[in-house]
Amino acid sequence: MTAPNFLFFVTDQHRYDHVGYFGNDVVLTPNLDQLANSGSWFSRFYVSSPTCMSNRATFMTGRMPSVNGVPYNGIPLTLESVTFTDILGAAGYRNSLIGKCHLQGMVEAPSLAPKAQWPSHLQPPPQHLSEAVRRQQSIDLYKTEMQEIWNREPAYEEKISTPYYGFDEVQFCLGHGDKMTGHYKKWLASKTNTPVGQGMEHALDKSTVNAPQVYKPEVSEDLYPTKFVEQQTIQCLEEHKANNPEQPFFIQSSFPDPHHPFTPPGKYWSMYEAQDMQLPASFYKPNKDVVPPVRYMWDEYESGRENKRWTFPFATGEAQARDIMAKTYGQISMIDDAIGGVLQALDRLGLRENTVICFMSDHGDYLGDHGLMLKGPMHYQSIIRVPFIWCDPASQYNRGRVDNPAGTLDLAQTILSRAGLQPFNGVQGKDLLAELSGKSSSANRRMLIETTTQYPFLGFDDLVSVTTLVDKCWRISVWQGYEWGELYDLENDPAELHNLWDTPAYATTRNTLMLALVHEMQNHADTSPYPLSVS
Repeated sequence: MTAPNFLFFVTDQHRYDHVGYFGNDVVLTPNLDQLANSGSWFSRFYVSSPTCMSNRATFMTGRMPSVNGVPYNGIPLTLESVTFTDILGAAGYRNSLIGKCHLQGMVEAPSLAPKAQWPSHLQPPPQHLSEAVRRQQSIDLYKTEMQEIWNREPAYEEKISTPYYGFDEVQFCLGHGDKMTGHYKKWLASKTNTPVGQGMEHALDKSTVNAPQVYKPEVSEDLYPTKFVEQQTIQCLEEHKANNPEQPFFIQSSFPDPHHPFTPPGKYWSMYEAQDMQLPASFYKPNKDVVPPVRYMWDEYESGRENKRWTFPFATGEAQARDIMAKTYGQISMIDDAIGGVLQALDRLGLRENTVICFMSDHGDYLGDHGLMLKGPMHYQSIIRVPFIWCDPASQYNRGRVDNPAGTLDLAQTILSRAGLQPFNGVQGKDLLAELSGKSSSANRRMLIETTTQYPFLGFDDLVSVTTLVDKCWRISVWQGYEWGELYDLENDPAELHNLWDTPAYATTRNTLMLALVHEMQNHADTSPYPLSVS
């Protein structure tokens, strides 16, 4: 049996319902729609964590954040981790990553996470014994994706050691919007003799309603990071065809958009009008008191002191929300056009007939849910559900819409299974091939989702963890150290407007789901390493 190729498109911060095939009749995604209609697409595909690094680490390892060691952004995936690309590489695959990786931190700034405070009379341990395990995550080993270093050292790419988490080749886009470095910056310099300004200070246009992080970048469409990912992916396919046509490949084509800042270039800036945007139902009737952190954001907004720091979620008004959504749609349509260009190359090179094509995002975005923007520890469907498409040259795996729950945790095992390879001990999730072929149904499956905040915010004095269990009917979320929590009836309240946590009539349901949550946490405990002896 010929080993299949894999072409995996990944976006950053992309809601599950911001694609045409899901029924969105405003955003234009014809290429994704064609893939979905030709293959299988999951309507309830869940992240393991709505945090970039945590969920991307889950994708690569098939292990929950609490197990893979990346509970929140800023903690790199240890280089000792085994990834599914390692297994593919050992079986003869050529693995390439183009675009955003984010398995390591992208900024040099020190963490804002509080450190444990010990009595001053206690002598601290030596540095090499300062953590619970002897393997130290030295910054010198984990600065490959740091933007500042790439800007200081133009030849830094020569220092990259491959395979990088199993990838034989990497072409990095480091950053977001138009403020990019990495291999992209060198590519940009090769395309123009005129320096291109980056950031708001060089904007060609800005939001007319003062929506935060919204501007038209100076860089043109043909030089924007999305175009870099498209062209480098096509070049990778062409080199494969010319040099190694018999070697199977895995290519991750990873777009940094539609993550904020909201900076669609050229025609994509004005492709959508704000008045045409359809905000979520919960925008117009938000439950501002659903949990204290939501109330905190609304208090900030209503008093005019909302924190619009780079990654902080915030509440906003209708005009700003519509403008942000319109610019997000522009970013999404540009990505769809880029995917169309890659698919044309795949056809031109005669590679599609043996290539599994997938599409996913690392997490979603509130984008108006309950009046909120960006992302945070509130596990609304808009950030824990993402689009996922599997389009396979083997027709038995293409069955259209799949409503049963699945998630990022399942992908490592599924990819390896499709390649005819056994996973490593400790992999979690399930093989989705039976689901894709209709031979197995997991309609009653429950998905586990974890978040730990990266720093104290939203009214908290310390980091806080949120653990969620979700299925087709219910979502329950437990906040570390607090008696309040969240319980939603997703069948009758899909917008998650009514928190039933303290409703007496739902006490039994809450208790049942709490026990189920504990069981799922136990089911996702680490099973690696395998014991060396009986005792």
